[in-house]
Amino acid sequence: MVPKIHKRGQRTIGLLYYLYGPGKAEEHIDPHLVASWDHGAPDPGRDAEVTYKQLQQLLDQPLALLAEDERPAKHVWHLSVRNGPTDRPLSDEEWGDVARRMVAAAGIDDPDAGSGCRWVAVRHASDHIHILATLVREDGNRPDLDFDAVRVQAEARRLEEELGLRRLNPGDGTAAKRPTSAERHKANRHGRERTAREELRETVRRAVAGAESEKEFFDRLGAAGVLVRTRVAPSGDLLGYTVALPGDVNAQGEPVFYPGSKLGPDLSLPRIRERWSGRRTSRVAEQSVPSGPASARRRASAALGQAVLVMDGADDGVAAAYIAAAGEVLDALAKTSAAHTRRELREAASMFERASRSHVRAERGHDRALRQAARDLVYSGPALGRGEDGATTAMVIDALCFLVTVAAHWHGKKAHAQQAAAAQLAADHLRTAYRAAAAQPMGVLAVRGRSLALPVLRRQTLRVREALPSALAQRVLAEAGWAALAATLADAEAAGYDATALLADAAARRELASAESVSDVLVWRLRRAADLPADAQAAPLPDGGSVRSDPAGRKAGNPAAQGPQRRRR
Repeated sequence: MVPKIHKRGQRTIGLLYYLYGPGKAEEHIDPHLVASWDHGAPDPGRDAEVTYKQLQQLLDQPLALLAEDERPAKHVWHLSVRNGPTDRPLSDEEWGDVARRMVAAAGIDDPDAGSGCRWVAVRHASDHIHILATLVREDGNRPDLDFDAVRVQAEARRLEEELGLRRLNPGDGTAAKRPTSAERHKANRHGRERTAREELRETVRRAVAGAESEKEFFDRLGAAGVLVRTRVAPSGDLLGYTVALPGDVNAQGEPVFYPGSKLGPDLSLPRIRERWSGRRTSRVAEQSVPSGPASARRRASAALGQAVLVMDGADDGVAAAYIAAAGEVLDALAKTSAAHTRRELREAASMFERASRSHVRAERGHDRALRQAARDLVYSGPALGRGEDGATTAMVIDALCFLVTVAAHWHGKKAHAQQAAAAQLAADHLRTAYRAAAAQPMGVLAVRGRSLALPVLRRQTLRVREALPSALAQRVLAEAGWAALAATLADAEAAGYDATALLADAAARRELASAESVSDVLVWRLRRAADLPADAQAAPLPDGGSVRSDPAGRKAGNPAAQGPQRRRR
């Protein structure tokens, strides 16, 4: 159940005409009252003798108790209450009870006080009602509407439980502003899937991902093709910015500009500057960019893996910083992804945007590695979606899945219901993107694993039983991805690593119960830790294995590859 308080108005009659009218697309069916302040207001929808003017005059009578200069400039309060598409239809009586409880919760009418505002509830569709009220009480006083939106939301949660409706998660005031109905209708008229507000939010998020200065941020916005205006103080200091989509104009033909803070609470200029406050020096922004998409993805995967480890015992501010920076990595990955993963990654980034903010303030500076990873992804360019690019894309999506899942659990412990749900939805989209990205490289590894000589395969089986707990080993050996893991262990062994120690360390780095495929997770952890090529195409090895003579990334080095995985046999 979604209650929405609309902008206050000046003309009761105008809103009545809309509520009882046909709607903008003939969507209003059988408009009629389901409740009113006195349980007996005349209904133009049921009585042909009643006019809208008569109902308007009754609603606005309390205004006559006030002098002209004491009347509120905008006296029309408007609340819509809508159920979800999966909710059962409510009867008129049930909707009437919903209306009475909503106006009581908001402070419009108090049945016990007997001197509330005049109001009516109109139903013109099966799934929602509209409540119209005059903001002057019958005793001439004004209603107390402080926090009315919070109160009606809380009442909606109670009604959902009592009426057996889909339970929505309570918010905490940190969500981005939703598009208005006017913005949605405008997008539909122009044939756009999303509103200008939503498109601009995504564009600004991508522009700030990994950016290290105001100049870089605004240069990226310009390169993205949006219109940018800046607000400058008399001293010359930059105070803020607004953005607009080319072609999105108002009735006067002028571009419709949105301040960053109206796109998202963390997209105002002061909040964006906080991301840069954690830099060690300005040289961070001048570091050489990765040699290509595959290198950037390997680095990002390592940074994400380290963040997952740190988050388990981190302070709240540090965890919040990692979660926010993970959103930047996801935005950067979506921007540079290949076609077959792009849509799901964009959806994941859009969902995770809600999870990246809460009332826990991020302690910037701890997120340097993740923000640098986002920067590397942006400047390494788009991935081709095949070969090493495609395989390392699967590797970094796998790491993102773990961090996003950790974020969901963290939000859940903090009772951040909307953020936890958003992170879970983002994880679902990431899993779909992973399956698309991993199909080819994991398929190649599986073929190689099934072609291993029998002594080599037995050796890898014993290695799994030795390195992993019994139940986990049984699960891995029964999974479809076991052949790919066997090939990876053979590659690590051929490259001179103690593959048993490498496997034990990879499994101990974090719990694996939440993984869809434990063997897939271990494959990517091993290949990253041992600097093995993610795209395992190479010449045959002795004993039926295969590996490149110089695994990708060995010459460049991998700073994240430390500990037991670096030990040689």
